[in-house]
Amino acid sequence: MSRICQVTGAEVGFGHHVSHSHRRTNRRFDANIGRKRYWVPSLRRHVTLRVSARGIKVIDVRGIDAVVADMRARGERI
Repeated sequence: MSRICQVTGAEVGFGHHVSHSHRRTNRRFDANIGRKRYWVPSLRRHVTLRVSARGIKVIDVRGIDAVVADMRARGERI
């Protein structure tokens, strides 16, 4: 599963572990991504999305129909 949110575009970030002695080693900051299934009334079917926690909040505020319309305008496959 790719670690990119379909709603917000949040993806993996990179940085360093910094020890007490201040030595640095590489690390990844993974986005909080999961699969969530929504009923979309305009399409009259269920849609499974890979969304982050913030993406779920965006859907709660704007509504699934508006978010799906924006995704389709961007050309993303649903």
